[in-house]
Amino acid sequence: MARNFYFFNPDTMSFEKAKLTFWGVVKRTLWLFATAIAFAVLVLWFAFYVFDSPREKMLQRENNQLIEQMKLIEEKLEVMDVVLVDIQNRDDHVYRSILEADPIPLEKRDPWFDLKTRYDSIPFNETMQLLMNIDLKTNQLLVKLSEERKSLDTLYRLAERKSEFLAAIPAIRPIKNMYNVTSGFGMRIHPILKISRRHEGVDITAPKGTPVYATADGVVSRNQASSNYGIIVILDHGFSYQTMYAHLSKRAVKPGQKVKRGELIGYVGTTGLSMGPHLHYEVWRNGTPVNPVHFFTSDITPEEYNSIMESSQKVNQALS
Repeated sequence: MARNFYFFNPDTMSFEKAKLTFWGVVKRTLWLFATAIAFAVLVLWFAFYVFDSPREKMLQRENNQLIEQMKLIEEKLEVMDVVLVDIQNRDDHVYRSILEADPIPLEKRDPWFDLKTRYDSIPFNETMQLLMNIDLKTNQLLVKLSEERKSLDTLYRLAERKSEFLAAIPAIRPIKNMYNVTSGFGMRIHPILKISRRHEGVDITAPKGTPVYATADGVVSRNQASSNYGIIVILDHGFSYQTMYAHLSKRAVKPGQKVKRGELIGYVGTTGLSMGPHLHYEVWRNGTPVNPVHFFTSDITPEEYNSIMESSQKVNQALS
């Protein structure tokens, strides 16, 4: 049954039957279609942008949790960096100072990083910014940790050499319980020629047969001094140090033998050109004789050192 359409005519104040043309039908159809499309778009917009689906809500929760975890990771990286900086400061200003090593240059400690990353093509948002920060800080920490590991390896090797160096310094008295020297280092009167000559060691009087000890770790040298010194022991300590013990009555070591600080090496005597039983003791560094008294540090009290220093400064006649 055909459907009739009516419209109100204000001129006649009555409803009149409408006469629809083809284009009128087309217009009405397009208007209804457009209205339906607009309504559908409005419904879809509300569905997708106003109301979240259960899956979207779940993903949003997971994303929020991920952001919080990334923030925690970033905070931990910052704490790790602070701790590492403290270790680096100790390395440069404490450990390297003790071991007499130069600090590591700043450009090696904190290298410049190219800020371009594989995330540059991705639009920025909070998550991506956090991810980029974490990636950059992680790379920086890896490089700093690698450099610090190499530094600690170097310090370990230096510490090993430092212990050897300290053991090579003639730091104890060659005769136990000695509190003065008979003749000190410097210009002294020669006992035979009776003229002032340079005395390159110290003379320590002691009864014949008194034990004489190595003042540092070393190796017994095969070198021999002049016959004026009689029976001698020369120790090569390494690190440019040598010591000589002269006028001995007898040696207790052999050439090439390794000795430790405090080990018996001979006995006091009066061999060679000597005015009586005593030990003539010399310390050489870099091929130059130095005052042995300055090295008495490890087995002595301040009062004993002052007594020895005072006696060594008297200008008198040497015993050899």
